Amino acid sequence: MSTATPRRRAAGTRFSADERREQVVAAAITEFAEQGYQAASTAAIARRAGISQPYIYALFPSKQELFIEVHDVVMGRILRAFTEAAGRGTTSAEKLDRMGEVYPELIADRDALRLQLQTYATGDPVIQAHAAQRYRELYDHVRALSGAAPVEVSMFFACGMLANVTVALGLDDICAPLFDVPGTLPAPPAS
Repeated sequence: MSTATPRRRAAGTRFSADERREQVVAAAITEFAEQGYQAASTAAIARRAGISQPYIYALFPSKQELFIEVHDVVMGRILRAFTEAAGRGTTSAEKLDRMGEVYPELIADRDALRLQLQTYATGDPVIQAHAAQRYRELYDHVRALSGAAPVEVSMFFACGMLANVTVALGLDDICAPLFDVPGTLPAPPAS
């Protein structure tokens, strides 16, 4: 699934600034996922979005701000999916299971998955601090949503990170033994 498919308009119809922002974010997810923060260029993002490079800076003050926005979009998708999924469970274990059931769909978006992994590897202290804060917020949210003990939530996140790495590397079989353990993740969808 490509997250950077620019939307098309009829000739002579203009996109709003918000619509352009969405296009840039979608293009940036793919570019940052493929190239990483350091190697990605705003010129390449602009080409993907079908706009001029200077327009990116009219929407985002810096490449760093754009990366942080992109990360927030990806994390927001996870947060919303987990919140909705947890509502389908009654016990803490069921809530974690429901959240685990939606995670393979989220990481099936290869660009979003690779963006997550690129975020952890940027080396940029501002991005790292922001990513740490967002990860903590997600962890705390899952803990509050599920009502599970910290060790259960930590195991849930450990299994999620294992799924991230193994799916990204095409080694799904490594985490497959965990799929039948209650409170972990279900098998990822077939690629």
